[in-house]
Amino acid sequence: MKKILSLILISATVVFFTSCGNNNTIDKLPREDALKVLDAKIKKDSDNADLYYQRATILIALGKEKQLSQYFRDAVSDLNKATKIDDSRTEFYTALGDAHFSLGNVGDSYNALQQALRLEPDNFEACLKMGEISFYSKDYDRAMESLSKVTEQDKNNQTALFMKGFIYKETGDTANAVYYFRHLIELYPDYEPAYEELGMLYAQHRNKLGVEYLTTALALQPDNINVLYGLAMLYQDAEDPDKANEYYVKILEFDPTYKYAWFNRGWIAMVLYGDFNAAIDFFGKAIECDPNYAEAFHNRGLAYQQIGDNANAEKDFQKAKTLGYKNE
Repeated sequence: MKKILSLILISATVVFFTSCGNNNTIDKLPREDALKVLDAKIKKDSDNADLYYQRATILIALGKEKQLSQYFRDAVSDLNKATKIDDSRTEFYTALGDAHFSLGNVGDSYNALQQALRLEPDNFEACLKMGEISFYSKDYDRAMESLSKVTEQDKNNQTALFMKGFIYKETGDTANAVYYFRHLIELYPDYEPAYEELGMLYAQHRNKLGVEYLTTALALQPDNINVLYGLAMLYQDAEDPDKANEYYVKILEFDPTYKYAWFNRGWIAMVLYGDFNAAIDFFGKAIECDPNYAEAFHNRGLAYQQIGDNANAEKDFQKAKTLGYKNE
C-alpha cells in the first residue's frame, strides 16, 4: 500500500506595504478609494516616483487579497515607472520583486531584489524577500544567506526562523530542523506550522511525539487536512484502525474528494478488518475522485478476488496495468 505523508509548508507570505511621505489620509481610505485619489494625483504630477510607489503597494495588497494577477501587472508597471524616475530607492525594487514573484516571474523578481541589495546590502525587507523567493525556488544556499542577514537584525523573526528550519528538514539535517521548530514554539506558543512540521518529522520515524505535536497543531487549526492525515497515518501504522478511521472521516468531512483518505479506509477495511465489500466501496470512492488511480484499481481487484468475483477482479487488474501499476 502506498503511504503518503504530505509535508506541505504553511508559509507566512511577506507583504511589503510601506507608505512614503505624508500619506496618512490615503492610508485611512479603503484601498479602491485610495487608488482613485492616487490616480488623480498622478495625472497632475506624472513625474512623482513616490506616487507610483504608493499606488503599486496598494495594487499588490489588492492582488493578494483578491487573487487577481492584473493588480500585480499594474503594480509592476507603476514600479517600473518609479524606478525610471528615481533608481536610488531600495523600497521601489523590493516592491517590484514582490510584484514579480506574485506573478510567478522568479527571474525578474531576483533581478529586482538584487538591485535593491546592491543599493543597500543589509536592507531588512529586501533580505527577507530574497530569502523567501529563494526558499520557494529551492535555491537553499541563497535562501540561507539572505535569511541569516534577517536573523542578524531580528533574531526572533518568525518567518525567517521557520524557513531556516524547513530548509534544514529538506536537506536532511533533522537535528537542526527540530532545533528551529522547537525554538519557534518557545517563542510563539500558538504558531501552528512549527507544531505541524515537528509532528511530521517525528511521524516519519513513528515516534509517539508525533502524535503530541500533531494533536497540538490540530487544536490550533482544526481544519488542517495535512495534520489530520498525519495523525491518521500514525494510528494506521500503529495498527489502531478505529482511531485512524476517525481522522480519515474528519478529512472527508472537509474534503470528500480526498482520494488518499478513501484509499486508506479501503486498505484498513481489507487488511485489518477483512471487510472486503466495504473495501470495494472505499476503493471505488477513491477511483471516483481520481479515475486514473492505478493503485486503487489494483487493490479493489484484490478485494473482488477475496469475495470470489474474479470477473471484476480481472477488469480492475487490467485497468491498473493499463494505468502503469507495477505489482512489486
